[in-house]
Amino acid sequence: MDALSLIEVSGLILGALLFLLVGGVWIGIALLVCGFVAMQFAPAGIQIGAALATNAWSGTASWSLAALPLFVWMGEILYRTRLSDEMFRGLSPWLNWLPGRLIHVNVLGCGLFGAVSGSSAATTAMVAKITLPELKKRGYDDMISLGSLAGAGTLGFLVPPSITMIVYAVAANVSIIQMFIAGLIPAAIVMVLYMTAIVVWSLMNPDRSPPPAPKTSLASKLRESLNLIPLALLIMTVFSALLMGWATATECAAWGVLGSLVIAAWQRALTWKSFKESVMGATRMTAMIMLILTGAGYMSIAMGYTGIPAALASWVDGFGLSPYALIAVLTIMYILLGCAIDGLSMIVLTTVVVLPMIQQAGFDLIWFGVFLVLMVEMAQITPPVGFNLFVLQTMSGRDSLTVARAALPFFFLLVATVAIITVFPDIVMVLPRMAFPG
Repeated sequence: MDALSLIEVSGLILGALLFLLVGGVWIGIALLVCGFVAMQFAPAGIQIGAALATNAWSGTASWSLAALPLFVWMGEILYRTRLSDEMFRGLSPWLNWLPGRLIHVNVLGCGLFGAVSGSSAATTAMVAKITLPELKKRGYDDMISLGSLAGAGTLGFLVPPSITMIVYAVAANVSIIQMFIAGLIPAAIVMVLYMTAIVVWSLMNPDRSPPPAPKTSLASKLRESLNLIPLALLIMTVFSALLMGWATATECAAWGVLGSLVIAAWQRALTWKSFKESVMGATRMTAMIMLILTGAGYMSIAMGYTGIPAALASWVDGFGLSPYALIAVLTIMYILLGCAIDGLSMIVLTTVVVLPMIQQAGFDLIWFGVFLVLMVEMAQITPPVGFNLFVLQTMSGRDSLTVARAALPFFFLLVATVAIITVFPDIVMVLPRMAFPG
């Protein structure tokens, strides 16, 4: 295939994909169709049906992917408990001294629930259903409440266990546990940046926050926080097993499900109805992701046969871009993609083309995974398809433009985090190297 035909084939595949997506076809089906189209330009002798069957089995019958439905189920179980209410009551008394006060519950609550959910939308919805009405009732400014919640809700993708990290790890053939560990420090940086922004906003706008609540005794604070102990134990157990290498990601997910069921039963929230709803919710989410992975894997194989990814990597290499320039270009590309498609689709659509460039530029695939997760987080709060914006629009009754405007400062803080980990990549890699030396 010469250069001209490569361009024509690339345009045909891209055009077909855009046509299907705009037409509302499921992303997994769209990828399968485009993979079939690309296979028509593969070398003679390639059996299209056999390639699809082999990829569908090998891409989904993976022990690593067994963690995916379990982590999703864990989040679905806890979503149906009183966890968000208890988080608000448990965290609130400890934050009265800090400028911004209860706004920080959005950030810390999303960090905590993200550690047992793995989903940005579920994290946002779980925390929002309690904090939005409570903050409004106490007189906090709507814009900072919505913005901090939209931004902090994205922590569900960065704080392990993360569904997005599992999908990337499978697509890039890297360790799921190393991905989880690599996300810890960047997640902490994002939380610190968010809370710092809230403090600065509060000091600059003292008239837009209510007066401090009356001081409470240490005994009262501890009493309110008692209900957080089971959640804290669950998070510590799962994280310790991951960090110390005591269990695989799948085994940790299984223990997480068991712990979630115990917490739900302890709160008397575990009914036959809630159990069935959690199973069905996890099943639907897992089926959707598996279909996307099957389509992405088939398209990846088909694209490999056409030679497009290798040709594109060589073309980009011909520009002589520095590593920083390449990351800057990819950042702009992903921000633009985030305005058109959801984060999970961004990963499966681009890894086949982008990963060869990243490896050629000398970047570690674990580091790039964290970079890509941050890009997905930006997509969650980027109009018009940012899913966190839809969640908050529904739960707050405000229009999407207002929610997007409120989230904009937190979008730029995510951009700042990308700049930090690009200039100081060891921030991402230090924990994986300590946990897995050599």
